[in-house]
Amino acid sequence: MRNLYFVRHGQTIWNVENKICGATDIALTEEGHRQAEELGEEIRRQGVKADVILYSPLIRAADTARHISEITGIPARVEPRLKEQNFGKYESTPRNGKEFQDAKRQFISGYEGGESMFRLAQRIYNLLDEIRDDKEERTYILVAHNGIARVVNSYFHEMTNEEYASFGIKNCQILKYSF
Repeated sequence: MRNLYFVRHGQTIWNVENKICGATDIALTEEGHRQAEELGEEIRRQGVKADVILYSPLIRAADTARHISEITGIPARVEPRLKEQNFGKYESTPRNGKEFQDAKRQFISGYEGGESMFRLAQRIYNLLDEIRDDKEERTYILVAHNGIARVVNSYFHEMTNEEYASFGIKNCQILKYSF
């Protein structure tokens, strides 16, 4: 059995303001940098044995991965498929807005200019299949976003539509999964 770790990026100003970041490239706050450094220290302290960190190309995830890599010595490289879902017209709107919450339950919808849940799941499931089938049996840490966390969790666990739509993790929270 091999493990996979998933980390959500550190705090951004839009997280503080409860806005949807999506594919918009928002930087970490000072608190977000601190969270990422503390997580790197915790990963090192726990002795997590990972071979590589794959991270989203968006700056909030890239900086989080950089902090973790510098502290742990685990090499990191960008993985474009880990980019957050494009929420189209909902980017920068309130995360808890009723219209957005309803739209999240429409898995085929592209959010008027964005990416559907189905397309997002396809790219993330393809990546997870590749990691699962890695002949070198490497252990990965994925550093990405809340929307990606939702898809990763659904890959490993059965979820209802409601559970999927409401699933989320905190900034710099780490989850462990096993293949």
